[in-house]
Amino acid sequence: MNVDLNPIGYVSSPYLKKEDAPRQGRLTDTEAEIVIDDRYLPGLLRVEEKKHLFVLCWFDRADRSVLRATPPHNPVEHGVFATRSPNRPNPVSLSLVDVVGITGNTIRVRGLDALDGTPVLDIKPYSQEIDCPE
Repeated sequence: MNVDLNPIGYVSSPYLKKEDAPRQGRLTDTEAEIVIDDRYLPGLLRVEEKKHLFVLCWFDRADRSVLRATPPHNPVEHGVFATRSPNRPNPVSLSLVDVVGITGNTIRVRGLDALDGTPVLDIKPYSQEIDCPE
């Protein structure tokens, strides 16, 4: 099976190398930008009405051979699918971000832990009714 992914844009972030990024971006006040490719600009219609977005990125600098990880808050080894480690066979990241503002093809967000230049695969709105199971 072949899966084709076409990034819709990229991240402009103060995080230049892995060591710069926090373990969980949601827990920081750092702002970053998501720059959307012009051909996808019509897809931003009414995004400014959203307070929070899910951003899916391709962590292109991750180690794709990792299948086990030890989370920092629980020093017991886990299978990578039981962790939020960026290193995994398919390094798709999922971040819940706060929308700070939108200008043209740029979405300014808070809480994104992606490195500068990271490809953005998709953006989806957060919905409390759907996304909060409790």
